[in-house]
Amino acid sequence: MNISSRIQAVPASTIMELLTYAAEAKKGGKKVYHLNIGQPDIKTPDEFLNAIKNYKGEVLEYALSEGLPELIEAIQKYYQGYNINFNKDEILILNGGSEALLFAMLATCNEGDNILIPEPFYSNYNSFAKAVGVEIKPITTLAENGFHFPSKEEIVSKIDSKTRAILFSNPGNPTGVVYTKEEIQMISDIAKENDLWIMADEVYREFVYEGDYTSLGNIDEVADRVIIIDSVSKRYSACGARIGSIASKNKVFMAQMLKLCQARLSVPTLEQIGAIELYKTPSTYLTEVNEEYRERRDVLYNELVKVPGVICKKPTGAFYIVAKLPVKSADHFVKWLLSDFDIDGQTVMPCPAEGFYATEGLGVDEIRLAYILNKEDLANAAKILKEGLETYLKLNK
Repeated sequence: MNISSRIQAVPASTIMELLTYAAEAKKGGKKVYHLNIGQPDIKTPDEFLNAIKNYKGEVLEYALSEGLPELIEAIQKYYQGYNINFNKDEILILNGGSEALLFAMLATCNEGDNILIPEPFYSNYNSFAKAVGVEIKPITTLAENGFHFPSKEEIVSKIDSKTRAILFSNPGNPTGVVYTKEEIQMISDIAKENDLWIMADEVYREFVYEGDYTSLGNIDEVADRVIIIDSVSKRYSACGARIGSIASKNKVFMAQMLKLCQARLSVPTLEQIGAIELYKTPSTYLTEVNEEYRERRDVLYNELVKVPGVICKKPTGAFYIVAKLPVKSADHFVKWLLSDFDIDGQTVMPCPAEGFYATEGLGVDEIRLAYILNKEDLANAAKILKEGLETYLKLNK
């Protein structure tokens, strides 16, 4: 039987082999601190679960393909708090930010087209692109300068007749970079001058710890080419709800997106009902969460930079750190941590960063760390990682 070349091009998760190592470590009695995945441990607001528990309907019906009107209205009000104004027909509810990204690529790109993405990038960008026959053209960014964009000239040099969009997350996953207002303006200028879409993945918008944040939704001159991908997953610690959204002032684009939404019928009704209440959560919730992650970042970063040879800038957003290590293979180092190292029966699991790059050979000596554990566990994990790296370097001189 035939299996499509398109699906065969989609990469399998690189983390699965490491999860086997982690399972073996746990089987052997070790406690493993997972810093490899962005699953927050912050409590989901009670309002979400209460709204679902209090549902009184006798039949759980399909929701409208575009999403519940009450949820769209709640998201409208949320954006207004950032001085971003969308009409109701300029917002669609999706099954998480993932479906939003996949649908956006389907609506803007033909097979064989390409998208510019700064690397390292969220690894599923590559999965979605491969699934629809789109090539990623990487814009390489470096740990040494905090993973900020290179010059306008370098970015423009990568554009060709098949380039359709620039996609990036801001704040960045996996780097924690928050792009400056000047960088956002530069990308806007490039998109306008070269007739490109901008896919703005802004799911970490609230997680900014220093400086100002500029949304693409605030750049009026590119409003007709900006596509904002959003989600409740990280903002409200509700990853399992799978409620995302897409917003754009481009009416033609949104009409095509609606066709895809209609084809998949609807997003789960109960989760949308819960999400309505999430968007009504008091601003104090996000303020407190922001401060908690800021403290966690400092705990992890301050231990990491004590190790000679480690290169990383303090991230200013999201809840990730990408660090360049003085090792030949971060993958080998992580496996060693799980199989051969522990302190008092405890070890740590970072994520090798090679899978976040499109350029072959990059990221082999880098790891991504997600500071999603409580501060006590994170402090323990940071010390284990620091001592583990020091021991590994002595063994592999």
